[in-house]
Formats: sequence, C-alpha cells, structure tokens
Amino acid sequence: MSPRRSAVDTRHTRERIIEHGVALASTEGLDGLTIGRLATELGMSKAGVLGHFGTKEGLQLAVVDAAAALFTREVPERARPAPPGLPRLRSVCEAWIAYLERDILPGGDFFTAAASEFDGRGGPVRDAIKGLTELWHRDVRLHIQLAISEGELPAGTDTDQLLHDLVGVMLALNLFRQLHEVPQAGARARHAVNALLG
Repeated sequence: MSPRRSAVDTRHTRERIIEHGVALASTEGLDGLTIGRLATELGMSKAGVLGHFGTKEGLQLAVVDAAAALFTREVPERARPAPPGLPRLRSVCEAWIAYLERDILPGGDFFTAAASEFDGRGGPVRDAIKGLTELWHRDVRLHIQLAISEGELPAGTDTDQLLHDLVGVMLALNLFRQLHEVPQAGARARHAVNALLG
C-alpha cells in the first residue's frame, strides 16, 4: 500500500470513529464514549481506536469538535443566505428548530446533553463545550444587535435577555422532543420565537 493510500485510509478510519462517537455520545453521554465500546461496535481493536486519539479525553475532544462542525453545517450555514439583521436572526432560529426536529443525532442536541453532563466539572472537555457554546451565543447576540441597529427590533431591546430567552426556547424544544416526546414541540418553539421577535 502506498503511503498516500495509507494516509487516506487512516483519515477515513478516524472520521468513521468520530462520526460513530458523536451519535453514541448524543444518547450515552461523553462518559459513555469508551474505547472498548467503539472498538466493539466498529469491529476494531482497542489499540486501533486508541491510536487515533491517544486518550479517552482526546477522543472526547475530537467528538466535541465534530459535533460543533455538524451544528455549524446544519444551523448557521443554512441561515447564511438570509439578509443580515432580523431576517438572518429569524432564519437562524428556524434552522435551529429544524435541526432538532430532523433528529440528525439520535439523542437530540449534542451540546444540551454535553453541557448538562460537564457543567459541574473542570478540565479540557468542559472548557471546549463552554467555549464552543459561547462562540455560538456570541453569533446570535451579534444578529440581535444588528437587528436593533437596523430598527428591526425595538431600540430598548435587552440583547442578553433576548439571547437568554431564545436559548431557553431551544433547550425546552430539546427537552419536550427527547424526554417527553411531544409532537407539537417544534410548533410551540416557533410560536415562542415569533412572540420574542415580534
């Protein structure tokens, strides 16, 4: 086998491990993501899985990064064609709701589950989850601020309060879809967003 082919195979194997890891972590949590379980489910040796990441923490960090890339493709990138300001903010919220409705991951929103799992801990995995969540909240805050500056939202709008409320809608949507299996959860989330954005 040529070195180039070997590198391609290695990359594909790593991607396959991470993809399976993201789906598994969405239902079992990042702590449920073990080298042994992945090896068994993917038909690999433990050493074969471990060799791609070095440690369980390295695997968890790779899975968190992959979950963030998935979210980026499914939410902000889908909203990008909308004009900046309130239309983009509405498009972001719709893409966020649709992302949860389409059950792209079996356990619903990856970061809702990961944040609940790691919010009381320290360490690099918590820092990665917190940092990526803060980046997303910063982006939503910027959309809100632009909508205010364009006169599309009232001048007195509290940016941080509106961000808090929109995130709360999405957390509630994930809860009512995943735990309570409420069929109308998406419609209720849209109603809540419309009430918040006027």
